[in-house]
Amino acid sequence: MRRETDEERNKRIRSEILTDAYTADEQAISWCYYLEREITFPFQAQCIEKRVISPLREDEEVRVIGMTDKVVSSREMFVLVKWMDREFGVPLSQLEVLDVDPDTREAVDDWHYWNGDGGRLG
Repeated sequence: MRRETDEERNKRIRSEILTDAYTADEQAISWCYYLEREITFPFQAQCIEKRVISPLREDEEVRVIGMTDKVVSSREMFVLVKWMDREFGVPLSQLEVLDVDPDTREAVDDWHYWNGDGGRLG
């Protein structure tokens, strides 16, 4: 799904998050560092779309407890969730944050924008 371009956000992402990140792998690592630095864990989130790679259903709520310990993909960031007495990774793009601090909201919104906008460098 392509969203309307937000030039101010694009400029900030490129200058603050993706500085000197030219390849897809470098971009993934830069995003991982940015999200780890800006997101305050744990927080509640709601599933906004069903995905084949995740057991979550739309509208289900989960507790997000951290980032996964490895960059799994250059196109997706995964977070650890606690759900039904289990912990596992799900795509951050599958989740909408609920009642979080402004830095967490901005970081997740940045990822959703970048991931959905197609504003990638590589």
